[in-house]
Amino acid sequence: MSTKTVNYSNLVELLCDRAQKLPQKTAFTFLKDGETQSVDLPYQVLDRQAKAIATQLQSLNIQRGDRAILVYPFDGALEFIAAFFGCLYAGVIAVPSYPPQNRFALRDLQSRLVSCQSQIVLTSKSFLGKLKSQLITSESDPIFNKLYWLATDDISLTLAGDWTGVQCDRDSLAFLQYTSGSTGVPKGVMITHDCILHNQETLRLAFGHSERSLGVGWLPLFHDMGLIGNVIQAVYLGASCVLMSPISYVQKPIRWLEAISRYQVTTSGAPNFAYDLLSRRATPEQIANLDLSSWKVAFCGAEPIRIETINQFEAKFAPCGFRPEAFYPCYGMAEATLFVTGGDYTKPPVVKYLEKAALEKNRVVFASEAQEGVKTIIGCGRTWLDTKVAIVDRDTLTRCVPNQIGEIWVSGGGVGKGYWQLNEESDRTFNAYLKDTGEGPFLRTGDLGFVRDGELFITGRCTDLMVLWGFNHYPQYIEETVEKCHHALRSGAGAAFAVEVAGEDKLVIVNEIDRAYRQSLVVEEVVEAIRWHVFQDHFIDVYAIALLKTGSLPKTSSGKVQRKVCKTKFLEGSLDVVGEWCLQEQSDMIALINRYLNPMTHLRRYSLLFGGRMRRFLYWLMKEKNRDR
Repeated sequence: MSTKTVNYSNLVELLCDRAQKLPQKTAFTFLKDGETQSVDLPYQVLDRQAKAIATQLQSLNIQRGDRAILVYPFDGALEFIAAFFGCLYAGVIAVPSYPPQNRFALRDLQSRLVSCQSQIVLTSKSFLGKLKSQLITSESDPIFNKLYWLATDDISLTLAGDWTGVQCDRDSLAFLQYTSGSTGVPKGVMITHDCILHNQETLRLAFGHSERSLGVGWLPLFHDMGLIGNVIQAVYLGASCVLMSPISYVQKPIRWLEAISRYQVTTSGAPNFAYDLLSRRATPEQIANLDLSSWKVAFCGAEPIRIETINQFEAKFAPCGFRPEAFYPCYGMAEATLFVTGGDYTKPPVVKYLEKAALEKNRVVFASEAQEGVKTIIGCGRTWLDTKVAIVDRDTLTRCVPNQIGEIWVSGGGVGKGYWQLNEESDRTFNAYLKDTGEGPFLRTGDLGFVRDGELFITGRCTDLMVLWGFNHYPQYIEETVEKCHHALRSGAGAAFAVEVAGEDKLVIVNEIDRAYRQSLVVEEVVEAIRWHVFQDHFIDVYAIALLKTGSLPKTSSGKVQRKVCKTKFLEGSLDVVGEWCLQEQSDMIALINRYLNPMTHLRRYSLLFGGRMRRFLYWLMKEKNRDR
């Protein structure tokens, strides 16, 4: 049966049609234990649940255009989905939110409630009491006392017959998608029905999807990749999707691949860290019976994609039928609804090699292979439909010349309509124009990169870029160096940032210690390893190092490192530190160089590569060494 979507003007029409034409087809299967204990949700039942919730919202005098916060426990995925579509059926703007499992998540929820001025909280019956007691305290904002509270799984389906429909078109706001907060305070991106339908068609084309496609996902549904990439895409296609709680994945990561194998899934994905985790921790016994031959699109986004992760994952799971061309790097962001660029799903990822010295000057110089002084970088594909990408010089606001790194600007039907109630910031971010040609409007992504033969390559973020010793340094590259330099350091659990000391920016490293090494930790040994490897790979010294308790590094709900929060907490002294070090005198650096760099020709070789402050500093080091002799 055809599932063409071009004539739908909104998601309400879409789901109503799915329920009529595919009433008994399973839209979603939820694995309650992350493995075999499952609950199915057919399209017809989902439609009735959504209509019943919409009717209840209207009876509470929740008006079209009002905002409703959706807060469900991780194992309440099916209830969340029904509530999300229930809001759409009522013309209410849905605001997906993270369940407050800790004080940071609670603070995020509180700020989100104030930001969107929500009139009601939708949640599950089992979660309502706990959530209400967390939010309404003597110290809470008075706005919380005026909220309606609704347990959507306690609503009779008989109310579905009273649903009267709602006026809704492509330009109507569907939901507010809050940014992850990896670079600042979360902001609510205004996503219209047109934005989401455009992005869904882009995903369908880029991934080669059809109604026969089958997905599996464990990413939280309040996150754009989980909600849009897994849930809404399934409805858009008239396909099915298998879901599990993020907690099920964290407790036992192999469950993700077991579900792909058991259901013969065609599409599933996650950020880089998830592939890396399975590459390192999956045992021969766990993978012995896996069949990953059905996996056509293993998408990867939301954080820097590493060639080591790709190679290790492919090597480890090739015996299970995993194909190299299935690995699918892509690029997107909340401000663009979700998806911006992606490659050809029938071909392996595009890999390029860049000279690090040129990269630090925002220039692109290609090398023929991976070697010392060369950075391997993975392409994130091309644009689809009407989406355009421009690489722009942030100083001149004109297109960059070839082989120059600049800010990535995006235009197209999938770009959101701005930030909720933040007019100045919306104008600055969503309404950029090229100064010389007047072309626009563009979304300023804040990401840095370049385009080669139509392929987009990401090199870093404008806001995270550090200038140390007169050169540009990307924190993710330094973090990658750090996590590999000592076995006690946890992978994907570190942050690099700069702090100002006596008018000069200095590098700070924070990284979690693996729980297994807490009792035997030798701080001096780890510090020395970090300092030497950072100097060797990036030719900069570290000013301070904080070794953190396992699981304490500030991250967003989607697992991105919050470098700004790390910096703030470092300056406040509020990080959960198990060991720390700070540079006292430059002679400390000389001692480190003395230990590792011999003969002096190494320093001379390094000094010739650079100019300015770096070269002067290295010459100074050489003089000090000669004086000591």
